[in-house]
Amino acid sequence: MIPIRDENPSSRTPYVSWSLIGACVAVFLWQISLPGDRAAWAIHVFGLIPALLTGQATLPPGAEVLPPAATVVSSMFLHGGFMHLAGNMLYLWIFGDNIEDSLGHVRFAMFYLLCGIAAALAQALPAPSSQIPMIGASGAISGVLGAYLLRYPHARVVVALPIGFVLQMVRLPAIAVLGLWFFLQLISSLVIAGDGGGVAFRAHLGGFLAGMMLLPVFLGGTRVRA
Repeated sequence: MIPIRDENPSSRTPYVSWSLIGACVAVFLWQISLPGDRAAWAIHVFGLIPALLTGQATLPPGAEVLPPAATVVSSMFLHGGFMHLAGNMLYLWIFGDNIEDSLGHVRFAMFYLLCGIAAALAQALPAPSSQIPMIGASGAISGVLGAYLLRYPHARVVVALPIGFVLQMVRLPAIAVLGLWFFLQLISSLVIAGDGGGVAFRAHLGGFLAGMMLLPVFLGGTRVRA
């Protein structure tokens, strides 16, 4: 099931969402422009490595470009391939504008950053000695999805649903689309064991729950409408 768009208009231009998409695309273009093993080098120095964050490992002399704590943020702008980037940016494009509309530009930027930090910690802290770099915006975007589910559960989302060999366009409520997404992340995190790389399902879960918890705080006195 692939979300295509939502039927939930926003009243303000989503400058922050667009800027985040632009930044992620620009960083990806920089990544793929790097020669030879420099692309892998970029992931190791700008990605989040749990063992570096917890002090259980260090990079070779001269290889530490950023303090380990700063890679919690820099890792959000790196991606492992075109499909990784495209999938994340699609979700941010569809769901980010409405949360930015609800929170305003500055608060949305802070919200996005905090969700990304929570997601990174959810992935890193259960495996503090892992030396596998974590990259991608999906943790922060998962926070946006959690907030969207809480604020707009009945908004209609147009999804491409494979039926046989045909993609059928179906309109579903956000609670169904995002609820299923969360359920699949939860099942995957339980079934796919180990920390040997791949999809950071714990980050997705942590970001999603952080988004749901942070949204009422950022809305302040504004009611979270169902």
